[in-house]
Amino acid sequence: MHFRFTLTALFGLFLAAAGLSGWAGSAPAAAAEPAAAQRAEIEKIVREYLLNNPETIVDALQAYEARRQSAAAEASAAAIGPLRQELERDPAAPVAGNPKGGTTIVEFFDYRCGYCKRMVPTIQSLLKSDGDIRYVFREFPILGPESVTASKAALAVWKLAPEKYFPFHLALMENRGALTEAKVLELAQAQGVEQQRLRTAMADSAIEDHLRRTAELARKINVNGTPAFVIGGRLVPGAVELDSLKELIAAARAG
Repeated sequence: MHFRFTLTALFGLFLAAAGLSGWAGSAPAAAAEPAAAQRAEIEKIVREYLLNNPETIVDALQAYEARRQSAAAEASAAAIGPLRQELERDPAAPVAGNPKGGTTIVEFFDYRCGYCKRMVPTIQSLLKSDGDIRYVFREFPILGPESVTASKAALAVWKLAPEKYFPFHLALMENRGALTEAKVLELAQAQGVEQQRLRTAMADSAIEDHLRRTAELARKINVNGTPAFVIGGRLVPGAVELDSLKELIAAARAG
């Protein structure tokens, strides 16, 4: 689709330059044949130009994508502004790092997301090296029923024993097999959370409500996948290297 868009745009420019834009549609019947011939000649010129200069298409697509991303970032920032309190201060959302930290990072994630799993060591390093970060976990299970089960269990652990949430979160992230309910309960048991208590807590409608609110927040600020971060009122989609995270944090602190 992008290629067709670029080709059409370039073709339009050639037509305009040749003074032929709209000719074929408005020319009398007697002039239609010459117009068609000239149009065919211009199409040949455009084709030859693109074949000889394919980087033109790449440059156009890159410029288009940059504009699209910039517009999306501006729209997300505008949406995040009035929602920051809800994003960052929902008591039902688990918190790690320094609960009183001056810089808050919000992560939308899914326990079955490979990129989210890869981010775990980066997040651990960040929290270990920077004691002023308040890290908010937004459970966003978008990859199927197992993801939902894991998120409900994690939120239930946060409710029952907040100090055990982060170790349980890490255990879920480090798991490389299926996250069946039995496996999730087993991992919770290993963290000292009794299975029957956890089952009961998972069935609490408040957890379902929290997941629904998180999904609605994600929709409002244009989170389209996981992981996604909110840092200083800015949406940062996708996995991020540690150095880039530190730069984003520094920018947020600088205001």
